[in-house]
Amino acid sequence: MSKFLPLWPDQASTMSGQVDALYIYLLLVAGVMTALIFVAVTVLAIKYRRVRGREAQQIEGSTILEITWSVIPFFVMLTFFIWGAVLYFKERTPPADSTEIYVVAKQWMWKFEHMEGQREINELHVPTGQNIKLIMTSQDVIHSFFVPAFRLKQDVLPGRYTTLWFKATVPGRYHLFCAEYCGTNHSGMGGEIVVMEPRDYAQWMAGGPAVPLQETGKQLFATLGCATCHRSDVQGRGPNLVGIYNKPVLLEDGRTVTADENYVRESILNPTAKIVNGFKPVMPTFQGIVSEEQLNALVAYVKSLAQPTPGSAGLQNEPAASPAQTQKTQVQ
Repeated sequence: MSKFLPLWPDQASTMSGQVDALYIYLLLVAGVMTALIFVAVTVLAIKYRRVRGREAQQIEGSTILEITWSVIPFFVMLTFFIWGAVLYFKERTPPADSTEIYVVAKQWMWKFEHMEGQREINELHVPTGQNIKLIMTSQDVIHSFFVPAFRLKQDVLPGRYTTLWFKATVPGRYHLFCAEYCGTNHSGMGGEIVVMEPRDYAQWMAGGPAVPLQETGKQLFATLGCATCHRSDVQGRGPNLVGIYNKPVLLEDGRTVTADENYVRESILNPTAKIVNGFKPVMPTFQGIVSEEQLNALVAYVKSLAQPTPGSAGLQNEPAASPAQTQKTQVQ
């Protein structure tokens, strides 16, 4: 769109053009429908205006006509839903190769931590051409992560994770807003997404020393004594954590849940909420003991235990668990 007549923000992600296309389609259909109604009302008002000596007469309805003007608009409007649903599922399904970045919202700032350990406040550096998955939570109240140039907005909630993904296409600096009223300084809770060419981004990432997020989580795992119970053998009082991420978990009450980020998070803060079948509720809560950043690190560490390896990342280097025990390898 011309810089002299900007009707909408810049398009800077792979979803921007698709969202704009749907928006333009909605406007066109609404405009055509409005015009047809306006013309029909005008013509009928003129044709059947009050004339001296003319009397109103009963008009018999047409079933075919009524079905036609009901069914055709219905299918036209149905295209809104189908197109919107397709875009919605695209926006809510991060690609498997997405680079993960953890986000913590706080009155009144945005805190970012890359998996490589780099941390940022109110500014997020990302490369072009790379799928980026944001794993977001709030430290206090409800916020909303909104980047107009990407045509993306997602509420950020306290006590749980929400996710958002995008692929930036055009280098530049793009505004980040909080789109949910969050307090007296809500209008000042902004930031920027800095989109860089891959080579420039690699140089930026190498600009300073940083401890990978999962390594920070590994150290916390050892410091908090988690490895004492969460062993890789059958002697652990807690489930084996190796390979649990995104796997089904059988609970004591017979339900089965998936060990996603929210499950791991809840298991750390409220371990008695979902007790794994075959284990007792002996794990203490870490609510108020670990910060949101530390919690992110622990979750990232548990996710990194995708495959069993000798002496794996902080777990006891013991013989492999039996098949029966392996079925219980989940977080309490």
